[in-house]
Amino acid sequence: MRFSTLIAIFVLSTTSLNTVAESLSFGIVPQQSAQKLAHLWTPITDYLSVKTGYKIHFTTAKDIPTFEQRLHAGLYDIAYMNPYHFTVFHQKPGYRAIVRQKDKRIKGIMVVRKDSLIQSLGDLNGAKMAFPSPAAFAASVIPRSRLKQDGIKFSPSYVSSHDSVYLGVARGFFQAGGGVLRTFNNTSPAIREQLRVLWTSEGYTPHAIAVAPSINTIQQQRIREAFLGMADDPQGAELLKSIRFNAFTPAKNKDWDDVRSLNITLLDHLLAD
Repeated sequence: MRFSTLIAIFVLSTTSLNTVAESLSFGIVPQQSAQKLAHLWTPITDYLSVKTGYKIHFTTAKDIPTFEQRLHAGLYDIAYMNPYHFTVFHQKPGYRAIVRQKDKRIKGIMVVRKDSLIQSLGDLNGAKMAFPSPAAFAASVIPRSRLKQDGIKFSPSYVSSHDSVYLGVARGFFQAGGGVLRTFNNTSPAIREQLRVLWTSEGYTPHAIAVAPSINTIQQQRIREAFLGMADDPQGAELLKSIRFNAFTPAKNKDWDDVRSLNITLLDHLLAD
């Protein structure tokens, strides 16, 4: 065997070992409890680990503001973030979108108890309302903007997750709350059956799956291909079904120009740091 061939084999083996050993964090926006998110997303990170050759591990945060701080610091190698978050953290520290949910528009909702006398947005005047966090896009920014646009006074409370919103409204702590259809459909049936959707917003470009600036071109391409291939693989398709996705599609920065057009400034202070 030629010396050059031996060198080539050594380089390939070393590259393979480095790839297998490489560990990447995948941060999921905490719309739901950490336990529920781990149940839904850990099988997906295990699947992606096999397909990419990287050790991809699930992680999240205790609440959305903490998640925002970690995005700002670039602590997640890969992140599933809401549309507004992407417009902010693409600027700084420079997350790059690789895929998004295919044929999907994200819509905010407002929910009330099923037996509530509230029948229209006007009935929410003076209401106590729950939202996941100030900068949760479809579940908080959009509903609050609509209420303010209509001149409806309300008292907001921020309760850390979508599930906490639904639970708080179901138990009567709040007269209404903001969420999105996907998390509403994923919440406990015992809670969901006590609620009804009062209002639904227009649709916007959905959440981004984006990679940190530290992820190189080869890593980015492998990760993107793994996501895009899920719908065509029986195992991947089942995992997508578990999070109520049909498929992923390639994403570009300009896909979120509809969100940028809203001129949301809630997190501008992070860009000034």
